[in-house]
Amino acid sequence: MKTLNLHCDYIKFKGLKKALGKVDEIAPDQELEGSSKECLVVMIAVESNDSLGSVEELVKNVKDIAKQVGVKNIVLYPYAHLSKDLGKPELAVEILGKADKKLSKGFKVTSAPFGYYKEFELKVKGHPLSELSREIVDGGNVKIIKGTEVKDLEPAEIKKLLNSISKSVLDKSKLKDNDHRIIGQKMDLWSFNEVAPGMVFWHDKGLFIRNKLMELWREMHRKAGYEEISTPQIMDRKLWEISGHWSKYSENNFKSEYEGRDFLIKPMNCPGGMLVYKNSPKSYKDLPLRVGELGNVHRVELSGVLAGLFRVIQFTQDDAHIFCTEKQLIDELGKVIDLVFDFVKQFDLKLDHIELSTRPAKRIGSDKIWDLAENSLEEVLKKKKIKYTVNKGDGAFYGPKIDFHLKDSLGRTWQTGTLQLDMALPERFELSYIDEKGKEERPIMLHRTIYGSLERFMGIITENYNGKFPLWLSPNQIKVLTLNDGVEDYAKEVYDKLFEAGFRVELDARNESMGKKAREAQIQRFNYLVTVGDNEKKSGKIAVKVRDGKEIETMDLDSFIEKLKVDIKERK
Repeated sequence: MKTLNLHCDYIKFKGLKKALGKVDEIAPDQELEGSSKECLVVMIAVESNDSLGSVEELVKNVKDIAKQVGVKNIVLYPYAHLSKDLGKPELAVEILGKADKKLSKGFKVTSAPFGYYKEFELKVKGHPLSELSREIVDGGNVKIIKGTEVKDLEPAEIKKLLNSISKSVLDKSKLKDNDHRIIGQKMDLWSFNEVAPGMVFWHDKGLFIRNKLMELWREMHRKAGYEEISTPQIMDRKLWEISGHWSKYSENNFKSEYEGRDFLIKPMNCPGGMLVYKNSPKSYKDLPLRVGELGNVHRVELSGVLAGLFRVIQFTQDDAHIFCTEKQLIDELGKVIDLVFDFVKQFDLKLDHIELSTRPAKRIGSDKIWDLAENSLEEVLKKKKIKYTVNKGDGAFYGPKIDFHLKDSLGRTWQTGTLQLDMALPERFELSYIDEKGKEERPIMLHRTIYGSLERFMGIITENYNGKFPLWLSPNQIKVLTLNDGVEDYAKEVYDKLFEAGFRVELDARNESMGKKAREAQIQRFNYLVTVGDNEKKSGKIAVKVRDGKEIETMDLDSFIEKLKVDIKERK
């Protein structure tokens, strides 16, 4: 059984039409419409290996999560999309019914209709426990075989396996034309495969974009006074018990074992950053200390909720931690906000809205510390005359935060940047510095991201640009096309010179019609088409057409190169 547990402000749902013809027989008298506020929405897919014995574990999981997030309202929502191995409808109805009865003894339970196509609207809260995936295994149906000898496969078995992992078909039926998954396939940017669910296979052109985004990040952070670090991918359980990730997010982490020790594949960069801070003594002269990391992290997600680059298991998070004194706090907060806006401008994006989330009911730290933190965030927003909304009680248990939401080309909003005051990790890791009077003090720590998930950000800009990336970011900058036979040598000379100048350039000297070659280059979204024919060969020039332009301009190759170098340097 797979569940996706969402801590929501509200949910509204309505059954539209039957998805199962016999639904009235197996689940009569269902309420087709319902709603709930301040609730835990449990999306459930009952699988083929489940039995009624799964009910107890399901109820236990729901109660545990409900206790952690502090809700009394539960919504049981049948959601087949979470699994490709669904159980029989009759069993699913019986499991859901028994779970409803057991949970109703301590909660107000609302059940969405089973066996119907449904529309729903919900708003998920933004704290770390607001989206939790679970896989509930019925122990009675699981056989663990130990001591089995591992043998190499026969050639026929290898071929069968190879065929199974080579089939990765993108279902385009429900995707918009500018969906990043379609663009990525057309432009040969990236791909996905079931051998690594929720992880990206970066092709050369997609990796070029990714590297350029990382280059920009490094350049802007260097100018803003940040150091850059890199921490290990797999670290001992002890570290994660100190940080709290082992207990609080245990089921959303990938675990491993080595020489009798438990390890975690890091779900967050923060704990490693705390060890780097503690590696040497700090004084007030070292603060503010700004430390960033473009770190790869892994978080368990159910296969049914994965969505291209937007929701993945492995992703790069551009975390940074700023250690400062109370006097430095307002200034550092302002600098982070400025950096967020500077990044947004680079991509012609607009922030849809900004949210300030305040103290939740369950939290650590004194009211005095929370007052300082919340007042500081609000002060800097007002000082910069930034419009924002307040989400009361929606902050993290360790501190309040500001979230920055971008609107994409389809009108969807995505949280990318975040700015949080973290009052938990400095305490847990006993971070300190020596002040002007020689006294040991605890630093204030800001935790922030700009891109958020680099993969998600790439998905957003790919769709916003519709694959037509600006020159500095484009993996397909120039396509050299031969207009007729007999000019291949000159075309190759032009190509070589552009390649040596550092551009992303390709040569198409095939014996095909100019129309066909131009159409293919257009699908690949090349910024410039450079055409070479008899006239260009005689004059030693090139014919240049800008992407989406109609005019063809005859130019000197050296002048063209100089112009493009300036455009790339200025990131036009």
